[in-house]
Amino acid sequence: MQARKRVAKAKPRPSPAKQVPNVALFIDGPNLLRKEFAIDLREVKKRVSKYGRITIAKVFLNQFAPEKLIEAVMNEGFECVVTLAKSEGEISDVDVTLAIAAMEVIFTKDIDVLALATRDTDFLPLIQKAKEYGKKVVVLGVEPGFSASLQNAADYVEIL
Repeated sequence: MQARKRVAKAKPRPSPAKQVPNVALFIDGPNLLRKEFAIDLREVKKRVSKYGRITIAKVFLNQFAPEKLIEAVMNEGFECVVTLAKSEGEISDVDVTLAIAAMEVIFTKDIDVLALATRDTDFLPLIQKAKEYGKKVVVLGVEPGFSASLQNAADYVEIL
């Protein structure tokens, strides 16, 4: 009697779940959240969510931001980061604070996409560094004054 070798049928493997990218969204408040631009924070989130799951959402403002603006930012589910300035007309270090927070996220968090809402060309080195570390970069901005260098450096551009 010949022994038959029993061959088990291979079960189909479940396909690995498509991993949704994690997104960090940073908004340069003094640069974008102005009356003349009428930026809708809900719309910003909606636009950014097509790039992945927003796990970090922060708006950076200076201490002279109106209470109503801070309230609106928080009501939309953003963390509000307030930076000090010497006087109301003077430039504050919002850009520096935002850049440091973004670099921290690039180096220490499980983030795949950095979404940056600004028009300010000062953030070009930040975008370049994020890409150097393998992050996709989305830049959101408005005209007039939306930096061409930011648009050219980013992987994706959204005009608000």
